Amino acid sequence: MEIFQYEFMQRALIAGFLVGLICPAVGLFITVRRMSMISDALAHVCLSGVAAGIITGIHPVLSASLFAAGGGLLIERLRKAYHTYSEISIAIILSAGVALGAILLDLGKGYSANFISYLFGSIVAISTDDLKIISLMGFSILLLIHLLNKEMFAISFDEDHARVSGIPVDAISICFTIITALTIAMSIRVVGILLVSSLMVLPVATSMRLASSFRSAMLLAILFAESAILVGLFASFYINLAPGGSIVMTSVILLVATLVYQHLIHKIAVHKAAVS
Repeated sequence: MEIFQYEFMQRALIAGFLVGLICPAVGLFITVRRMSMISDALAHVCLSGVAAGIITGIHPVLSASLFAAGGGLLIERLRKAYHTYSEISIAIILSAGVALGAILLDLGKGYSANFISYLFGSIVAISTDDLKIISLMGFSILLLIHLLNKEMFAISFDEDHARVSGIPVDAISICFTIITALTIAMSIRVVGILLVSSLMVLPVATSMRLASSFRSAMLLAILFAESAILVGLFASFYINLAPGGSIVMTSVILLVATLVYQHLIHKIAVHKAAVS
C-alpha cells in the first residue's frame, strides 16, 4: 500500500504497533486494580519531564521516563502515608506535575513549537532515534510483564490474599508502577501527553463489555487499540487529521458502538421473552 512505502510511515507503524500492544495490556491491570487515574497523573508528570528534556537537550522521552518513574514511586509512598484515602496520592502528584510543567514551560518559551508535538502526539514525525528508544522501552516492558504476570494478576484481584500467599506485594506494586510510568513515557510520542491515558483505558473499557475472562479481555483490548492506531495512521495520511486525536476518537467510537450493540441485543432478547 502507498501509505507504507514511506519510511516515516513505516516507523509510525512499528511504534504504533508497540504502543497498541503495551498500553491496553498495562491498562487492564490498572483498571482491575481500580487505579485508572494513575495513568492520567503520570501523564501530567511527563509534561514536566518533556519540558525539562527539551530545555536541557536530553531526549524528551528519556527525561519523561525519569520524571514519570519518580512520580510513580512518590504515588506509592503517598498511598502508604494516606492508606485510608489512597486515591489522594494520585491527585497530589497530578497537581505537582502540572505545576512543575507550567514553570518549566515558562522558562523554555522558545521551545514551545517542539513541545506541542509531545502534547498532542506526532506519530508521523517519529525519528529513527525515537523509534529506537520506543522499541527498547517497549520490549523491556513486555519482558517485565511476562516475568511478573502471575504476581500482578494475583495482586490486582486480591492484594491481601496475595500477601498471605507469600507474594512480595510492595515490591511488585513498585515494579508495576514503574512499568506504568515507562508505558506512558514511551507512548507520548504517538498519542500525546493529553491523550495517552485514554489509550490505556478506552480499549480496556470496551473489551470488558465483551470478554468472559481476563485473558480474553486482554486480547480484545489489544485488538481494539491496534485497530484504533491503524485508523489514526490512515486518517493522518489521507485526510490530514491529527493522528493522536484520531486514535482516541476511534477508541471512543468503538466503545459507544459496543454499548449500543449490547443495548440493542438486550432489547431484542427482552422483546422475544415477552412475546414467548
